[in-house]
Amino acid sequence: MFRLPTKTRSGALIHTWLRRTSCSTRSRAVIDQAKLYHASASDDFGDMTEIEKVMVDSVKATGPLSFSTYMRLCLSHPVHGYYMKPGHAVFGTQGDFTTSPEISQVFGELLAVWMVEQWSSTAGSKPFRIVELGPGRGTLMDDLLRVVRQLPAVSEKLKSVHLVETSGSMRTLQTAKLRNAKEAGGFGLSWHDSIDDIPHRKDTYTMLVAHEFFDALPVHVLEKTAQGWHEVFVALSKDPSIKYNVPSSPTSESGVLLPPHASQKLQAVSSRWTRVLSSAPTASSTLLGHASPRFATLPVGSRVEVSGTSVKIARQIAELIQGAEKGYAGGCALVIDYGGEKVFGNSLRAFKEHQIVDIFHRPGECDITANVDFALLKEVLGDLVTPHGTLSQGTFLNRLGVRLRAVNLMKSAQTEERKNAIVEGVNRLIDPLGMGGQYAVLGVTGSPKGTSTEGVWPFMQFEGGTN
Repeated sequence: MFRLPTKTRSGALIHTWLRRTSCSTRSRAVIDQAKLYHASASDDFGDMTEIEKVMVDSVKATGPLSFSTYMRLCLSHPVHGYYMKPGHAVFGTQGDFTTSPEISQVFGELLAVWMVEQWSSTAGSKPFRIVELGPGRGTLMDDLLRVVRQLPAVSEKLKSVHLVETSGSMRTLQTAKLRNAKEAGGFGLSWHDSIDDIPHRKDTYTMLVAHEFFDALPVHVLEKTAQGWHEVFVALSKDPSIKYNVPSSPTSESGVLLPPHASQKLQAVSSRWTRVLSSAPTASSTLLGHASPRFATLPVGSRVEVSGTSVKIARQIAELIQGAEKGYAGGCALVIDYGGEKVFGNSLRAFKEHQIVDIFHRPGECDITANVDFALLKEVLGDLVTPHGTLSQGTFLNRLGVRLRAVNLMKSAQTEERKNAIVEGVNRLIDPLGMGGQYAVLGVTGSPKGTSTEGVWPFMQFEGGTN
């Protein structure tokens, strides 16, 4: 049932925005884990994709691939990678998944209002810039900029927009999507291959958003043995030269893989590719196995997915938005993704045409993602900035007044069809059994943890876990 809340605890800026009636036209859902590893048992694997040809050459030359290398090849190979192909429809009904900004404009609007309020309360006299990591088609940034444009006192302070995007085809889509906003706003618009390329500014506040960005960063899959952390690799399933052990497979309720029973059979070969376990610790498994103190308490046989790239980028975010205590103008950030404040061992999955498929299905032609360990991100951020949350996406949007905003949008809707679309879109965003419960929101503010006695709305009641 779609109801208007009796009251909202949002700040004055949030309350004002929610009552606007302006309207513009326009999830990857986490699917039953039991479906993740289903594949045909046929020995006829069919034609190789271009990425598989690269993989075969690499395996024959240097041995099995890490899952991190596998993900990089599948998603970011400069010619054949999933995100790099100009003619490949990634998002929307014609693509392989749908994201929150594509469902409703309200999502991006409320993210913008939260970030503007952080700037207004701590650095309102300073100019600001907006940074987005992995901006997709540019839909979310377009919504953020529409909010800024309709607040004159805010828009005059916007100096530049920075998009971190490595795909040339995606940059083309973003250019087209943001052309009107750039012309109307008069701000600088630039693209970067890495967050490292964005200059640190002591006179400009930084707002940063990373929506469904961390889930696509490559992960290493590690398994704890009596000899330490070993690495799970990707190998050719029919290669007689492979002498590696087969990793364990039973999963605990927490999602971390646990040791098998002694009588358990080796996993069946189900595709051209299979998982194998390194015979000794690798450099990556030794380093990443100690990325969090939480990993030390896991029993032998546990399997974890750890992204060294995520650790590095989280640290770079902290350095980019750190505040006056470090001599900078400060900033804020929002990270929205699916995952939770725990390590995962069995979340890697592939998407094709809005369906879950085997992780080794048509490499280079499917999206590949892994749940985000938000607890690890918070551990990395902690000493430079202050993390807030996490909250579930539904809780975050509800507490910012998403229903009130939707009701006011409906007032300007010209048709019943448009009104129904607004309601349906918002309900999808906050559904606790869908996107509202599957996605987590992490807020970050630029002052070091412990330097402020005040909480940050809407996180202050829920510090320390997803709600």
